[in-house]
Amino acid sequence: MKNNHINYIELYANNIEHIKDFYTTCFDWEFTDYGPDYVAFSNSGLAGGFEKTDKKIVNGALVVLFYKDLNKIQQKIIEAGGAISKAIFSFPGGRRLHFMDPDGNELAVWSDILE
Repeated sequence: MKNNHINYIELYANNIEHIKDFYTTCFDWEFTDYGPDYVAFSNSGLAGGFEKTDKKIVNGALVVLFYKDLNKIQQKIIEAGGAISKAIFSFPGGRRLHFMDPDGNELAVWSDILE
């Protein structure tokens, strides 16, 4: 993994089991469940996952970048005119934050460092 590279993409799903069936049947993707509300996919060309939502999905893609030092990149985002939309939080395998770029696009940054 390299800093500043797109590393992962997240999409939303209203029905996790249905979306898994769809992508397995159509594209032979493989899945790893992380509880009832999240599933990661592989064998797709780029790692990613689906997060369960009850909301109507308009633009469900979330581009996820990798950066070892979340505190450092958070400060750089703010200094460059971005805004933090979801503060640093832990998840299985690491921590991440979400941010809005100056034009309103939301992306995420994750790190495999747990502290």
